Amino acid sequence: MSTRLGTAEGSNARELLHFVTQQTRFALLTNIVQHPEQLPSMYELEQLNPSVSEATVYKHVQKLIDIGVVREVSLPEDERQQGYPWKFYALTDDGRQFLDEHNVLAAEETLQQLYETISDKPEKMIRYENAPRPALE
Repeated sequence: MSTRLGTAEGSNARELLHFVTQQTRFALLTNIVQHPEQLPSMYELEQLNPSVSEATVYKHVQKLIDIGVVREVSLPEDERQQGYPWKFYALTDDGRQFLDEHNVLAAEETLQQLYETISDKPEKMIRYENAPRPALE
């Protein structure tokens, strides 16, 4: 796809909207938005999408990064702890603005409430949810 977020106008915006609302990518965006810190690790994204392979989750996250909707955020080296993730994924400011403009995030609060009701999380996921995270700028 040649459309990047910063150049999305007219038909390009429609193409980008179609791209981000593809089932797997839309699920991943939803997972990011509903995460308590809006900063899930790759493992958390994989656990929230059990019907999708780990490779597919990674591939779609990378596509969302490539178009400028999602960014990778790393914990500074001196704050990393063994056994915990240090790479996380967040919406970019432009990504959030684009999704807001197209009402994709209209249910953000509801999504966050739904996330809180997930009761069958593996112990590792609960540990990862409580892992140190970088501050979003």
